[in-house]
Order: sequence, then C-alpha cells, then structure tokens
Amino acid sequence: MRPLADKYFRVEVRGAENLPTKGGALVVANHSGVLPLDALMTQVAIHDHADRHLRMLAADLVFVLPVVNELARKAGHTLACNEDAQRLLENGEIVGVWPEGFKGIGKPFADRYKLQRFGRGGFVSSALRAGVPIVPCSIVGAEETYPMIGNAKTLARLLGLPYVPITPTFPWLGPLGALPLPTKWVIQFGEPIPTDAYPPEAADDPMLMFNLTDQVRETIQHTLYRMLVQRRSVFF
Repeated sequence: MRPLADKYFRVEVRGAENLPTKGGALVVANHSGVLPLDALMTQVAIHDHADRHLRMLAADLVFVLPVVNELARKAGHTLACNEDAQRLLENGEIVGVWPEGFKGIGKPFADRYKLQRFGRGGFVSSALRAGVPIVPCSIVGAEETYPMIGNAKTLARLLGLPYVPITPTFPWLGPLGALPLPTKWVIQFGEPIPTDAYPPEAADDPMLMFNLTDQVRETIQHTLYRMLVQRRSVFF
C-alpha cells in the first residue's frame, strides 16, 4: 500500500503527534470513496508516522470475500463488534473504526463530505469501558477517487452487495474504469477526546453515549469543512 499512498495519492499526514506512542486508542474516521481505500491509507499513515499498527474493525462482508478475508485476518483486523473492540483496546492496541460503514463509502458524489449517521455509537461504549482516548480522523481526497453518480441496485441485490457503483469511467471503460483517480489526499488526526475520567459503568448511559458520539462526529465534520476550504485543488 505504501507506493499507492506515497506516489499515487501523495497522502499528507497531519496531527500524527495526537496518536499515543503506547497504550490503547480508538481512531474514528469518515468513510468514503466506493472502495475502502481510505482505511488502508490510514493504516499506512499510522504505521509510518506513529510507528503503531492499526487494528481495523471491519464489516461482515470483508470476512466472507475470498482472498480479502485471508488478507484482513493476517493483517490483524477483526469483525466490527464491541467485544473485539474492547478486548483490543484493553490490550493496548490502536483500533480503527469507520462508523458510517457502507452508507459512507456508497453515498452519491453529490453528498461528498457530508457525514452519514454514526450508527448507535457502539465504538464510544468500547472506548469508555477500556478508558482509552478517542482520536477523530478526517480524510480529504478519498471522495473523488470514484465519483459515484449511480447505483445498479438490482445487480447489487443479485450479487449480495450493498451497492454496485456507476461512475464516469465504470463500467464504461471496462477494467480501466476501475482505476481510482489520482487525487491528492490529506489525513488529519485531531486532538484526542479522553474517556478515562468516566467510570466503566458510564458506557451504559445512553445520553452520555449520544453526546460523545455527536461530539466525535461534529469534530470530524467541522475539520472536513475547514480542510476543504484550505484545499487548492482535488489533484494537487
């Protein structure tokens, strides 16, 4: 993945000092771009700039796909469930979660950089129980790699997929159309949101869960807007 990050997307990493050098932390990021390349680029960024290994919480689909399943498990990733997340965090791992899920990476290009709903906030529960900080992560550049202008829903249902994207190049150009556009990426790690001041039973407080989830989401959304205003070009 490193040549893709360094040479193709030219990923610029900001705020790596906000990642702890040891101990557990939960990295929460926006999700976009049809294919989960943003998750892979985040893994490279954390490895190269913080010298830590990111353990991703992935959707069920990842673990039923041939080859992808084996690669994901060998890379140390696991199913997105609270039990696995809490265990990894308590063991001092950096765990990555993309709460928008398929709603994020499969959204239309017209909705780019508009965060989708963050589910039920299970990631906050895991962080509270483990007493680890939550690090908001904002990614600009992934939205434009595959501009999704349509969704072949009937074909998606037949294949058992959440969506089958239609882009300006796919399926019109065949395999060539599956190449991502060489956009310029920026990955920004924000200031950690501490959770160690709360008792473990706070994870059972629905109002606290809602407030923390909303705080993380709003932090990522405002950072995205600020980064977009500062961006000179999609490709440079």
